[in-house]
Amino acid sequence: MARAGITTERLILMGAELADEVGIERVTLAEVARRFGVKTASLYSHVANTAALDDGISLLALAELAELATEATSGRAQREALAGLANAYRDYALAHPGRFAAMLRPLTPEVAAASAGPRHARLTEAVLAGYGLTPEAHPHAVRLIGSTVRGFITLEAAGGFAHSAPPAAESWRSIIDALDALLRNWPAPDSSHHGHTTSERNHA
Repeated sequence: MARAGITTERLILMGAELADEVGIERVTLAEVARRFGVKTASLYSHVANTAALDDGISLLALAELAELATEATSGRAQREALAGLANAYRDYALAHPGRFAAMLRPLTPEVAAASAGPRHARLTEAVLAGYGLTPEAHPHAVRLIGSTVRGFITLEAAGGFAHSAPPAAESWRSIIDALDALLRNWPAPDSSHHGHTTSERNHA
């Protein structure tokens, strides 16, 4: 029997729940329609296709995680803020693996502009503000935090730490400590190394 009151929001939420169960790559409009008890064609008035549904799931995940990360970092500084941000990401990924994977999908500029992506960037910048880094260092520090946190989460989700010691949670705490120490002692720019890199690039 068809479920009454299908809306775009309910449709996306159903897709997100399905993604958490089976993986974002296996989410289809046909399967979502089956769960609602309707024909696939009846969903086209809410989303154009499966790709649009995936975009909706990505936007939902970005918004949900932005709220959690904001709460986790509010009123905190340095390691507490860094740990709050990182833990919000990891906890969300563990609770909602499909949504987190959807969040990492590349979005078109139009979709990205309407997303909570900029909020995530501002949250990371706010965490870095507590470390007093130079403006020139910020892009590198943002990339360091993003690649470390997301890289660990991705490897953990793939079972990369399941068969080795110590437990992943122990490594996670040590990694946050290491990031905190690095951010507190960010290396000064090496002008000679920068010039050498530029020279190498010119001769590449």
